[in-house]
Amino acid sequence: MNPWYAALAKPAWTPAPAVIGAIWTVLYPIIFAAYGYAAAKALGGAMPRTVLLPIAINLAANFAFTPIQFGLKSLPLASLDILVVLLTIPWSMALLWPYSRLAAAALSPYLVWVGIATVLQLSITWMNR
Repeated sequence: MNPWYAALAKPAWTPAPAVIGAIWTVLYPIIFAAYGYAAAKALGGAMPRTVLLPIAINLAANFAFTPIQFGLKSLPLASLDILVVLLTIPWSMALLWPYSRLAAAALSPYLVWVGIATVLQLSITWMNR
């Protein structure tokens, strides 16, 4: 575990790093399948390309989180970043729903986890202000 992160004050309910890693190990293939399907359909003309906007923002913010949190060690910026991740999930789900209810619904576990992770991140940021 990152020594800087380990030294931060965290809520008692903070999951162990191994649990967080296991959750992402399950979620990333689901995200890839749902967003990959949407990208293929949008680029193929079966969905409007506007569906890709929240997906692109979501993926950029998701991949930016670790460098922000652990590289820059910026809890406030990481909190802002995870809020972007959280808000773009239901946005992408809503845009996907008319074209693929399965792809939209498949993102539900991602939404639930990022909701929990957002509360955790905001709690850590608050506790270490």
